[in-house]
Amino acid sequence: MAKILEHRGFVVSLVESGDQALEFLETANPDVVLLDVRMPGLSGDEALPRILGMKPTARVIILSGHCEERAARRAFKAGAFDYLCKPCDIDVLVVRILDAVRSQIGIQERERTIAELMIPIDEYTCVQASSTVREGIERLKIAAENFISTGLIMECGHRAVLVFEGEELVGVLNMRNLIEALRPDYISAAHGATNHGVKYSGIFWQGLFNIRVRDLESKCVRDIMNPRPPVVDSDANLMQVADLLSAENRRRVAVKRDGRIVGVVREQELFHEIARQVLHRP
Repeated sequence: MAKILEHRGFVVSLVESGDQALEFLETANPDVVLLDVRMPGLSGDEALPRILGMKPTARVIILSGHCEERAARRAFKAGAFDYLCKPCDIDVLVVRILDAVRSQIGIQERERTIAELMIPIDEYTCVQASSTVREGIERLKIAAENFISTGLIMECGHRAVLVFEGEELVGVLNMRNLIEALRPDYISAAHGATNHGVKYSGIFWQGLFNIRVRDLESKCVRDIMNPRPPVVDSDANLMQVADLLSAENRRRVAVKRDGRIVGVVREQELFHEIARQVLHRP
């Protein structure tokens, strides 16, 4: 790994044990320390706080063959920059080393927390899964009218409601669900080549919209809702939220604290935070 990093343009000093690392740091000031938790002598858990005690501004990246969440959280609390599992792709390691160096440049603004950005659940529109679609539409209409009348897209307006089964979050109801539920059943059932047989059927749909709307009223919210949004702990960071929204192609995450849903963070809140930083930076 040292040879590969040297070929990538890094200046690498290699030590063979935790004790040698501490001796080396008495006279050296590396920007980044790569710490293998299974090195001879001191364990990574023992070496990490001592390294940071000697070099508080150094960024320490842990490399571990035993990828455990508890160990990663211990490293985070101790002040490590990252905890990467072996085998680790060299391109990933290079990017994180560069990130570590970049994080030392200039004064870093305090990153806002999920609690500061989220909409508290008491302020979010919710409905029970057993409610009728009519009740769901009433709740959606209230949310949409709030959105239109205030124009505060970032703070309060939203076009979806959370669906609960008692106190358990089970889904999301949005306007798209209503529109999709209106489609004729035989069209939804026609796939692939069989769809060819009904490609002109839409010409004869005059009046069908109203019929399907009446049918829709008798359904329950659970019949047409989307699955529940991803859930994150309240101590997660904003990049975890951004990664989750992107990876799962979702528009919101629910925030959990002590086993209870306490809020929602949508793509709008993240956009608002991006805009705040970009547009108000000197």
